[in-house]
Amino acid sequence: MFDILKLGSEGWGDELLFGAWITVQLAIASLGLGLILGLLLAGGKLSSFPPLRWICHAYTLIIRGVPEFLIIMIVFFGSERMINSILKSMGFEGGYEISPFLAATVGLAMIFGAYSSEVFRGAFEAVPKGQMEAAKSVGMSNWQAFSRIRFKQMWRFAIPGLGNLWMVLIKDTSLAAVIALEELLRVAKLGGESEQNPLAFFAAAGILYLIMTALSDIVRAKIEKRARRGFVSL
Repeated sequence: MFDILKLGSEGWGDELLFGAWITVQLAIASLGLGLILGLLLAGGKLSSFPPLRWICHAYTLIIRGVPEFLIIMIVFFGSERMINSILKSMGFEGGYEISPFLAATVGLAMIFGAYSSEVFRGAFEAVPKGQMEAAKSVGMSNWQAFSRIRFKQMWRFAIPGLGNLWMVLIKDTSLAAVIALEELLRVAKLGGESEQNPLAFFAAAGILYLIMTALSDIVRAKIEKRARRGFVSL
């Protein structure tokens, strides 16, 4: 069993490690885009403009109520068709094909953004209002008080929740296998079918996922500890 998982031309070890690397790249790209989307949605939910609040809450409700698998499929097939329709209306001939990596990144970021927006919203509200009042009392503008006080302070409240979402995101990257992205799970599936030993390949993939999540948990704990330096819980 172990011979087929060896590194080199005789085994599938290289392919599995490359699939794990694609998984890491996909997770990091989705995280970056998802954090931006989550912050924007959280800002919309805290806005004093009711229509904007309704739109942001509706987006979160829809994303949380639809299977994640379906979201990735809609992004992959729907965005490609939409882009081609726009190009055709502008007089451009030929078809544009969206890459599986880009589609998976956008789909996973949409999912991560919806969930992280609730984390950010709670973190913003957890910052003591007295700190904002003190900032304004010393002459800071609303933007200065937000950027220097509220935005920086909220991270210490958000990091634990974001860490949990990151762990989920790593595992959700396996959904990209349905759009033929050569990430870890798809490579394991192809290897198992080729060698007629799916158990060995899925077990190896499981070990690699465990390694990624274990390392992520160590990094999360260090970031959380650093963020809470000097913080006294009352």
